[in-house]
Amino acid sequence: MFVRKKEGETIGSLLYRFSKKIQQGGVLIEAKKRRFRSRPKSRLKMKMAALYREEQNKKVAKDKKLGLL
Repeated sequence: MFVRKKEGETIGSLLYRFSKKIQQGGVLIEAKKRRFRSRPKSRLKMKMAALYREEQNKKVAKDKKLGLL
């Protein structure tokens, strides 16, 4: 993606137009998706994480009932 400088245009306005074009084109979003892409978890890890979350939620609910939180 490129932007040509118009006659009499300042560098600041050229950079502004360029950044707008990049944002509208979705280039930054795609780059961030690729950079921070996480690997898919295995079924066992997802199951273990769900069980852990459920156990933690039960502990918090129990502590709230007892007035400890």
